[in-house]
Amino acid sequence: MSVRIKVHSPGLFTTLQDGGRFGYEHQGVPPSGPMDSIAHRIANLLVGNPANAAALEMTALGGSFAVVGGDCNVCVSGRVQLLVDSPGEVQRELETWRTHRLAAGSVLSVGYLEHGMRAYLAVAGAFVVPLVLGSASTLTRARLGGIEGRCLAAGDEIPIGAATAAVDSRTFPRELIDACYGTGAIGVLLGPQDDYFSAGQIDAFLGAGFKVSAQSDRMGYRLQGPAIAHRHGADIVSDAIVAGSIQIPGSGQPIIALHDRQTTGGYAKIATVIAADLPRLGQYQPGQIVRFTALSIDDAVERWRALVARLGAFAAQCGRPIPFPEENNMNRGVTYRD
Repeated sequence: MSVRIKVHSPGLFTTLQDGGRFGYEHQGVPPSGPMDSIAHRIANLLVGNPANAAALEMTALGGSFAVVGGDCNVCVSGRVQLLVDSPGEVQRELETWRTHRLAAGSVLSVGYLEHGMRAYLAVAGAFVVPLVLGSASTLTRARLGGIEGRCLAAGDEIPIGAATAAVDSRTFPRELIDACYGTGAIGVLLGPQDDYFSAGQIDAFLGAGFKVSAQSDRMGYRLQGPAIAHRHGADIVSDAIVAGSIQIPGSGQPIIALHDRQTTGGYAKIATVIAADLPRLGQYQPGQIVRFTALSIDDAVERWRALVARLGAFAAQCGRPIPFPEENNMNRGVTYRD
C-alpha cells in the first residue's frame, strides 16, 4: 500500500491547493490555488516537488497528521509551532521552512499560527487526488477539486506520489523570507474604474487604514474604514474581476477579490493589488489594518521581477526550475487597465 497522510485533526479550514485551475474564468470558475503562493511554492521546493504541486493550505490553525505506510519527507512553511511524535522517540519540535524526514507512524501536529493566517504542508511526491478541470485545487463553494470539493475531515487519508528524487535537508533562509514578502503598504495599480471616484476620494482611499473584517475568506476580504464615495453611483456593466481587484460597492466599504472570487462583478473597481503583494495580503488576519500605496506600472512590474528572481534563484539551488506562466495576475491587470 502506498504512503499516505491520515488526518487525525483537520484544523479550522484545511484544503488541498495546487498552483491553480486556469483557463475557465470565462465559464465562471475561478483559479483557486494558494492564498500565499510564496509559502506554497517554497514548501514544495524544499521537499523536491514541482513548485505548483498539491499541498495542504491550513488557515489560522493547523491540525494533526499521521504518516501511514512508509517514511516521507515533509515541510511546513509559515509561522507556526510544529511538533512530531515518532515511534520510540520523545516528542520534539521541528523547524518550519525546512525539510524533515518522518518515519512511518509519526504524527505531525501543527498548532495555531503565531503570525499570519496561512501555513502550508508539502510532502515529497505530492498529494495525489483526481484532478478536476486539470487541477487538484479545492473550491469549496462549488465542491470542486481536493477531497470531494470540501475541507479536510478527521479520518481522511490522502495518497502521496512517488518522490522523483532524493531530498537533502534544506532550509529557506529567514533573510530570504523577509526579502520575498517585504513590508509596508500593499501596492496597487489604480483602476480600471478609478474615474468613478474624485481625486479627493482616491486620496482618502490611499491615505486610510482599513480593518480586515471577520467576514473575509478565500473569496475576498471585506474591509472596514472610511466610506469611499462614488462620483455618480457604484454600479457598472459587469466585467472581469482578477485576484486583487478592489471593488467599492454602494456602502463605500472596499472588497478585495481573491482566489475563490466570482469572475465578473458590477461594482466600480478603484484599484488592483499588484501580483507581488498578493501573497503577503493572503496572510492578513481579521482585525489587521491594511493600507495601500499607488504604484506605476513600471514599479509594479519591477516588484514582480524582483520576487521572481529571488524565488527562481532558490529554485535553481533545489534543482527545480520555478514556473511563472499565465498565472502572473499583474499582466492580466495591466492589460485590462489598458
